[in-house]
Amino acid sequence: MKFKAIIILTCFYLFGVANTGRAQTGVPKSKANEIYIDAKGIIRLQKDDSEASFFGVNYTVPFAYGYRSHKKLSVDLEKAIDADVYHLARLGVTAFRVHVWDTEISDFQGNLKENEHLRLFDYLLFKLEERGIRTIITPIAFWGNGYPDKDEHTGSFSDVYGKEKALVDPKAFEAQERYLTQFFKHVNPYTKKTYGQDRFIIATEINNEPHHSGPKALTTNYINRIMAAIKSTGWTKPVFYNISESPWYADAVAASTANGFSFQWYPTGLVSGREQLGNLLPQVDHYNIPFDTIPAFKNKPRMVYEFESGDVLQPYMYPAMARSFKTAGFQWATQFAYDPMATAYANTEYQTHYLNLAYTPSKAISLLIAGKVFKQVPVYKSFGSYPADTTFGAFRVSYKQQLSEMNAPAEFYYSNSTSSVPVQAKSLQHIAGVGSSPLVKYAGSGAYFLDKVAAGVWRLEVMPDAVKISDPFERTSLDKPVTAIVYSAREMRISLADLGGDFSIKQVNQKRASLVAKGNRIIVRPGVYLLSKKGGIIPAITANTKVGYMLMNEFYAPAPNGRKATAVVMTSTLVTPSTQSGSLLIYQPASNRQTATIYSPEWKSDNYDYITGQQGQLLLNLQHLFGTKAGGMEAYIKPVLLANKAQLSGFKSIVINASADTAMAIKIILIDEDANAYSASVNLNKQFKEIRIPITSLKKDEMILLPRPYPGFQAFSFKSPGNAAFIINKVEKLQVLIPGQIQHKFSVQLGEVRLETTD
Repeated sequence: MKFKAIIILTCFYLFGVANTGRAQTGVPKSKANEIYIDAKGIIRLQKDDSEASFFGVNYTVPFAYGYRSHKKLSVDLEKAIDADVYHLARLGVTAFRVHVWDTEISDFQGNLKENEHLRLFDYLLFKLEERGIRTIITPIAFWGNGYPDKDEHTGSFSDVYGKEKALVDPKAFEAQERYLTQFFKHVNPYTKKTYGQDRFIIATEINNEPHHSGPKALTTNYINRIMAAIKSTGWTKPVFYNISESPWYADAVAASTANGFSFQWYPTGLVSGREQLGNLLPQVDHYNIPFDTIPAFKNKPRMVYEFESGDVLQPYMYPAMARSFKTAGFQWATQFAYDPMATAYANTEYQTHYLNLAYTPSKAISLLIAGKVFKQVPVYKSFGSYPADTTFGAFRVSYKQQLSEMNAPAEFYYSNSTSSVPVQAKSLQHIAGVGSSPLVKYAGSGAYFLDKVAAGVWRLEVMPDAVKISDPFERTSLDKPVTAIVYSAREMRISLADLGGDFSIKQVNQKRASLVAKGNRIIVRPGVYLLSKKGGIIPAITANTKVGYMLMNEFYAPAPNGRKATAVVMTSTLVTPSTQSGSLLIYQPASNRQTATIYSPEWKSDNYDYITGQQGQLLLNLQHLFGTKAGGMEAYIKPVLLANKAQLSGFKSIVINASADTAMAIKIILIDEDANAYSASVNLNKQFKEIRIPITSLKKDEMILLPRPYPGFQAFSFKSPGNAAFIINKVEKLQVLIPGQIQHKFSVQLGEVRLETTD
């Protein structure tokens, strides 16, 4: 994870770098392994040579804060793992990855500690295997174990050397070699196998987010030494290495004997401290890889070890990300990180992430759909650019409907209410959703699942309601719930020809009397039910009957938290209409101080501050030092515009208050809900003044992608196709764009921005 100062990665065209050794191409077939890598770098399944794909999550309960928080709450860790792994299977997850906190299971010399953390990790791997979930292990994290608390000094090699020294110090190399040798010879007491012998562990990624320094030859040598140590244990599976975290060393990484390369993607940045709103589909339109010019990079497989739409609850991002990953050639992608059910009520583990089936049901169903996207879309398949790529194959994503959807003959999934008619309702085998559809009418806010067991027999699983209490991306605490769980008896209307209108219903996770639906209507509480067609032949079904990787009566859900919860209405960055006649404030530094997104090319917070103007008003002071790229500010202004919707057509100009300590032109950009951007240039000088911009002067333009994506080599801007006319009622965001290419230090002072009815 990136809980550190983020350095922008720019200007790193990689020219003719000499290889220090020929990199290995492909990983041949082996009876001991489930996958192999062909000569073109495609991961394939041994059983039928088909193109492999694995999609899932990271999950951290055996280590660090995940472990400590469960202990603090007196939660049985094995039972917690059981519940969470069930939910992962329920969501169709096929992949698990986590960076092992080596600091908790090793000493200074790299000796492996056979302790509770390692035992719980082995237990987790065992339970994942029971659910058919594959693993890539990253055995070295370099991280301390503290976040969000202080790090403990464990005396491990990572604790002593730290990430930077661990990659250049020969003594640290020796410790890592010793640790990895013992780690990969370790026998899991639950599976009775080493990680190399376990077919469910398909590969390893050597370490987590390496920050290389020093000679490039040293980087190549480090990777090759570590590779040799791993292979000395009998390891024959693929070994990946991160190429995106230190892009200046990409050529040195590619020159190593690593079998493939790992990447990450945080398209909406990280740790903004608040929920990101508005249309964010341009952020995930495509994944850019700048290393294709390196000969040794070619014909190597690619994995995404971590991804997330940071600080976003909107349930349409994951399928779009999965599609973009496949277009870029990835065959493994794991979200960071799935929240344990025991702590998800407070979102404390990593506040910028929030994903749990019970607490974020729409987002969880979106992940389920994304897994199907990742499975069905071939590598390198392109579907064009936004908005053309919002519908692809059996899939659809919609910002306006807050919807991810899969509509296929056998499967119908939706993250929010939909009016889409199933393409082949009579062929359906699996249905899952939140809200209502032509097949299921339901007013609850929890997810539900319908799985066909036999002709005329379905398994229904209903999760409790999840109700937002507060912004989950603010600073978190175990004492501060952000989502409430509510158990209610609710009506559900199920319209499946396979069941008819008067089907019987029996709860199977608890002993309750069987009931009969009346006109397709039933009353359900959270739990698991067996639905049977009237007069149909019911096969012998027991609690242990398997439905996929689940047992018939399995059900895990958090208990009601006892809080009277009400839904939270989307808040505004500035919701108070101006009291001045004909003037509507849309940005004000004092009011927007905690909510505006500010970007400087150096990724440093000290490149902006707030100062007091000559008239006592608070001003945003944006500073640039030798900036080669543009920077600026973004404010989400949709709520204040909606609050004054009736008056919007009367506004004729934008008024900005600003100055700069050098003569320059900046851009004022308005962005609408369809990701169309319209701009006008404004000339600034040292005089702080009001500048009026006629709305009719706005021209179609590009926007900056804010918050800035990570890694920094992702797209900087986006321009929607076509020439759609500007419609003020559709506006969502305001951007102030400061140009780059000014080769000296400068600053811009920004005051309030408002709309006015005068020209």
